[in-house]
Amino acid sequence: MTPPSPARTLSGIEALLTAPLPAAGPTVAEGEPDTGEWSATAGEGFRIVPLWRSADLVGVYGPEWAAAEAAASARLAGLVQELDRRWGAHRPAGMRVPIFRDTAGEPLPPLYQALCDADCLGDLAVWGPVDGRWIAVSLNQSDGDAPMILVAVVADRPITELDDGE
Repeated sequence: MTPPSPARTLSGIEALLTAPLPAAGPTVAEGEPDTGEWSATAGEGFRIVPLWRSADLVGVYGPEWAAAEAAASARLAGLVQELDRRWGAHRPAGMRVPIFRDTAGEPLPPLYQALCDADCLGDLAVWGPVDGRWIAVSLNQSDGDAPMILVAVVADRPITELDDGE
């Protein structure tokens, strides 16, 4: 995926604020018709979409891999900074508890289950409510050779960090 301009990334996030969200029903992952590459996941009251993908990192090691990770982290940091400027300071929502619960086969709220199923395991930066919705972004990588993926989440209910007892 060609890196979108910051303005295009922001307009994509803003479009999520008015995009339709399923009121009920199962969580469904969508793929590109030609490649099958994951393009979105929608479930009861939420949608998860990739905003940017790095190149595959097959055969990339050492300093090159560190540089790719630093560039992706900088992309996320720039986006978070701009969204903080627009909507105020974000709140973190860690993925440690959902990852452990998913690994143990314990039930999760549908949004967190969908994030785990899509290998979107990076901690979330959350804003909301913004126009009645909650927005989150995270940087993810399913394994060391896979591309890094910047995703956005929109929900019609609060996105909060799970604690061990939820």
